[in-house]
Amino acid sequence: MGKIKLFLVDDHKMIREGLKNFLLDESDFEITGEAENGKECLDQLEKNSDIDILLTDVNMPIMDGLELVQNVKDKYPNIKIMALTMLGESQHIKKMLGEGAMGYLLKNCSEQELINGIRMVYSGGTYYSPEVTNAIINNIRKVKPQKSNVALEVPLSERETEVLHLILKEKTNKEIADELFISVRTVDAHKRNLLDKTGSKNLAGLILYAIDRELFDDI
Repeated sequence: MGKIKLFLVDDHKMIREGLKNFLLDESDFEITGEAENGKECLDQLEKNSDIDILLTDVNMPIMDGLELVQNVKDKYPNIKIMALTMLGESQHIKKMLGEGAMGYLLKNCSEQELINGIRMVYSGGTYYSPEVTNAIINNIRKVKPQKSNVALEVPLSERETEVLHLILKEKTNKEIADELFISVRTVDAHKRNLLDKTGSKNLAGLILYAIDRELFDDI
């Protein structure tokens, strides 16, 4: 298996250097580039977009993380994006996840948590700091779902519900397939159906959908 190619975007050079110092200790990681804002990142991606994961701050000058995510998902849809930021407010989190970020970690996370998160996202899963999940849940509890939206929803099948439950538990496609005794291709098909039925753009949207509707007691 090849190395996980990472690109770092943060307007503080000391943070980028710190990240490189411990990420490069992992034999399966490779830093392929770095930038101090979204515009500089996009300029570099035009020359070389062969990366797996873009790790970006949210609050940056010239072009912030949200605008960067919007551009990357439009031009380079295969690149997975993770936010690493000090911003833990629900509005920032929901905007980043809504645009397609597959991970959202706060800068006070441990080195091991970041490493685990990168590997999880690379494997096709999602990863959020516990504080991020709590912020989303607390915000959603303050907002009552609109009845008109609920009435238009298509019910999920029992198998789709099982797959969604395992997605929320941050299981990879392979782990979901093994647990439910189905193929990885079948898991992919269920995920596509879930996206269509819930009107979600991505896995982050599915997670927000399930939390919003309190589908599972253990999440």
